[in-house]
Amino acid sequence: MIKAENIIKKFGQGELEFMALKDISLEIKDGEFVAIIGPSGAGKSTLLYQLSLLDEPTSGEVFFQGIRTSKLNQSEKTKLRLNELGYVFQDFALLPELTAVENVALPMLMQGMKHGSALAKAKIALARIGMADKLRNLPSQLSGGQQQRVSIARAIAHDPHILFADEPTANLDSANSRLVMEAFSELNRSGQTIVMVTHEDEYAHRATRIISLRDGELVGDGR
Repeated sequence: MIKAENIIKKFGQGELEFMALKDISLEIKDGEFVAIIGPSGAGKSTLLYQLSLLDEPTSGEVFFQGIRTSKLNQSEKTKLRLNELGYVFQDFALLPELTAVENVALPMLMQGMKHGSALAKAKIALARIGMADKLRNLPSQLSGGQQQRVSIARAIAHDPHILFADEPTANLDSANSRLVMEAFSELNRSGQTIVMVTHEDEYAHRATRIISLRDGELVGDGR
């Protein structure tokens, strides 16, 4: 599904240069639920951003379904992210003036899908994560866990090949975090490939594979 070869990521220049990722190579297969763990500053989110094409490595290659992504121009990468990948962030990133179903439908409308079709798929996605009764609610009328589940529905509504999640429970209490993780587990059981950064061992062990980073290096990879 996705393959990273010798990924190096540097920030800054000269004496201020910092190597966030040090020669990382790995493959993620279709249907896996991968948790990326490690202490603060280990490079977890940086690695996720390289794999998800939200950033570009200093050197090395990322392949998506055999495509060498460094050969794609920015327009092609944008199209690939919009149509083939899904993203969940810790801050939910919902538009406050739109209802839950409208927030979920928005990316599909950006893809050019007809309004009725986008709303229909949005309703299906919300139902999959237990939010069928909150279609018309604004974000301000939802709890943090409910808002995060709306963001998950938005990420999966267009049937992405891979769902990327960066600390999806970071802003949630334990009860809402468990609801979100249950949603991820159910999605994976239905065949969704997921790559998730987390600092919580409890949630990492819900994954089928755990990748461990320390100081920008891959120090563990097990199922």
